[in-house]
Amino acid sequence: MAESERGMERKLRKLISLAHIVAREPRRASEALDAARDLYRSLPRQGQAAFHRRLLDAFSVPRENLLGTLRNAVDRLERGEKTSAVLGDLGPFLRSPLTGLFERIADLPGGLPLLMGLRADLLAGQRGGETGTAPLERAIASLLNEWFRHGFLVLREITPESPYRLIRYLKERELVHPMVSLEEMGQRLGKDRRCFGLFHCAMPDVPVVFIEVALTAGIPRSIHEIIEGDDDRAGRSPDTAVFYSINNTQNGLAGLGLGKVLVFRVTEALREEHKELGAFVTLSPIPGFWPRYLRPILKGDTDFNLGQQDVEALFTGKRSPRLLDTAARFLGHRPQTIVEALLEIFERPDWIDDAILPGLLRRPLVEIAHHYLTREHDPHGRPLNPVAGFHLGNGATVTRRTIHFAANRTPRGLAESCGLMVSYVYSERWYRGLRRSLGI
Repeated sequence: MAESERGMERKLRKLISLAHIVAREPRRASEALDAARDLYRSLPRQGQAAFHRRLLDAFSVPRENLLGTLRNAVDRLERGEKTSAVLGDLGPFLRSPLTGLFERIADLPGGLPLLMGLRADLLAGQRGGETGTAPLERAIASLLNEWFRHGFLVLREITPESPYRLIRYLKERELVHPMVSLEEMGQRLGKDRRCFGLFHCAMPDVPVVFIEVALTAGIPRSIHEIIEGDDDRAGRSPDTAVFYSINNTQNGLAGLGLGKVLVFRVTEALREEHKELGAFVTLSPIPGFWPRYLRPILKGDTDFNLGQQDVEALFTGKRSPRLLDTAARFLGHRPQTIVEALLEIFERPDWIDDAILPGLLRRPLVEIAHHYLTREHDPHGRPLNPVAGFHLGNGATVTRRTIHFAANRTPRGLAESCGLMVSYVYSERWYRGLRRSLGI
């Protein structure tokens, strides 16, 4: 065994030893957890993955114990004992040692963030192809779901009077519409620009998820109306609440439904404060629309419901020769086909400023985007676009009329979605249904 491998082995054994101390020796638990945290962080990615597997083995229920317990339960049921009595006695025997370890960690200073970080590492590893760690991730997720239930979360508004470090924290974690300077955050905390976060008692100084809202007259057609104040309806009484950015600040809480809770809680608060609000919508990006969907289709990828011929069919009648003629002027040469023209046009962000191209591309792009959001699904039947999956899964709706052309003209918006954005509409029916699902 090479020296580096022996060193890795020593670290892994030490980590498991420290985990046992945390689980079994309360007086030494805090010190052991600190040491384990530092040692774990010193490991390379492959070392952390190896630790995940060893942790599962070290804190699993022994096979023979499990078999004996289950056989005894079957015998009791066959003798006619009540199911409730058998289940009640099974609980302590089937309780995973991992659960006990994680509960002990959560009770220690810094323990909850550590568990969220561990789950974030597990999720990242699974996305990278690591296998065999799903039971570990599920064990942490189950406890986090319990600890971050609706009743344990507090909704707070972030205002210009909020602590400077909190506003800076949000600015640094705004990933949907990033800000260059802290002053930009101030523009999003005005009278008709609101920001709310969900806070947990174990992490009272920072939100676990936050959302930015604009109160507007009607549904905005672009993000520039909101962020840059470029709204020709400014000054009119607001009748619409627009959720235009939602950010999870803790990767370890991904997929636990906190965004749904936040949207509901903010809707509830705004309905109480502004009786005149009649519509609750989003103004959402369409991440991946160009690089992971439309461009692959134009290059001949057949993994989608939409194909090259379907795209070309959107340019019927005079639209096809007009696009090729305009592309010849814009590109400096004449493409042979509509597919070739679109591939070259959308690789250049200045197409949006052309005098003719936007008018020719508006309707086809909206049609393609609507198909992408509503008819393209992953192998599990979920919308292929993750943002669509979140909002449609929450009960929102989308139509062609709520897909906005040239709504994000930033370089990032053009590169990600050809400048398109979408408004997902939340109805009164959705609000009542979510109240029921949350037990309110």
